[in-house]
Amino acid sequence: MQNRRDFIRKTALGTMALAFANSADAAIPMPSASLLENDEDKFWKLIRNQFPLSKEKIYLNNGTMGPSPFPVINAVHEAMRDNDINGNYGGWESTAEKLATFVGATADEIALTHNVTDGINIVCWGVPLKKGDEVILTTHEHVGNASPWLNRAKLHGIVIKTFTPAKTAAETLQRINDVITKKTKVIAVPHIPCTIGQILPAKEICKMAKEKNIYSFIDGAHGPGMLKLDLHDMGCDFYATCTHKWLLGPKGTGFLYVRKDMLDTLQTYFVGGGSDTGWDMTKTPPTYSNYVTTAHRYYFGTQNVALYRGVDAAIDFMNYIGMDRVEKRCRGMATEMQNKLLAMGDKIDMLTPTEAESRGAVVGFRIKGVLYTDFYNTAAKNNIRIRSVAENGLNSLRVSTHIYNNMDEVDKLMELVKGA
Repeated sequence: MQNRRDFIRKTALGTMALAFANSADAAIPMPSASLLENDEDKFWKLIRNQFPLSKEKIYLNNGTMGPSPFPVINAVHEAMRDNDINGNYGGWESTAEKLATFVGATADEIALTHNVTDGINIVCWGVPLKKGDEVILTTHEHVGNASPWLNRAKLHGIVIKTFTPAKTAAETLQRINDVITKKTKVIAVPHIPCTIGQILPAKEICKMAKEKNIYSFIDGAHGPGMLKLDLHDMGCDFYATCTHKWLLGPKGTGFLYVRKDMLDTLQTYFVGGGSDTGWDMTKTPPTYSNYVTTAHRYYFGTQNVALYRGVDAAIDFMNYIGMDRVEKRCRGMATEMQNKLLAMGDKIDMLTPTEAESRGAVVGFRIKGVLYTDFYNTAAKNNIRIRSVAENGLNSLRVSTHIYNNMDEVDKLMELVKGA
């Protein structure tokens, strides 16, 4: 019997079973909200204990991928187990309602996707454009927003115009206005560029677009979970995002917001079960009726209900803490880090704006005289994970802070910067 147990432990199946048992047993009670008022340091330490993230390393790269807390991991495990025990089907649809409430939208405006790039492609190929029409992007795009538009330019002859985000929100708006022409049809920009993490004035950009009869699309990869959002108040036509970054949800989950009055403007090309109001292959010729009157027209077929139970749990986790507190914590640490870097004087080339409204929980910078890849490797050797930014020739460093981080971790990174 013992030999059989040893064999199971050594197999992949046995390893997965043990991992599940360990994570499921790792449920740690959440600290009370009142503790934050009485002992803030203890509160955030207890929040840190909600994450399986290794304590042997310092993770300062949430901008790439956010580690999920135990409540999210356990929700995924439990839902998958329940699904496979009982043979359930469906159940993911309710997540649209929860996401909508979290970001200030309605459920019929939410399409479930697998990541931000899914949503970007739906918008890029669905918005009505013809050869010669212009689309405005930044010079700080992630490949996920750049590639679809560049591909459409290659195939359909649309024209891509760019601007570089400025140090202030007002100047950024002016730079966008300066590249708008009579041929401009879409402004498709990141809410928070992945490169240096500044917050673009999304509400003002969307207002400008509306006044000029231009479609507004926001690449919101870094929005939900870092900032408290209200998409209706923002006024965008489309907003694509994911839950695996700042929302700390399961990897491979995201959503697209399509403002309700844009549903019949944004053409859907990929359809399947759930996209339509009816079809009939027995008629001659076969018929396909209308699209459903919600954003469900943009996603279809079987989804992974376990992952979306994890998204539900991630939203519950954030709501329990409170997005006001989350945003204050994340942005506060990043601001303190930025100030520490600025205090190093000429040693640092600061890329992220210092204007309060333009800085979030990400700081981008260069260390003068030090190759960015060399410092990235130095940090890695010291068990600190950051991100090197090669995009668009920036050749810089990016650090992002979330609720599981603390200033002791930031200070350890700052000591490495000082010694570089």
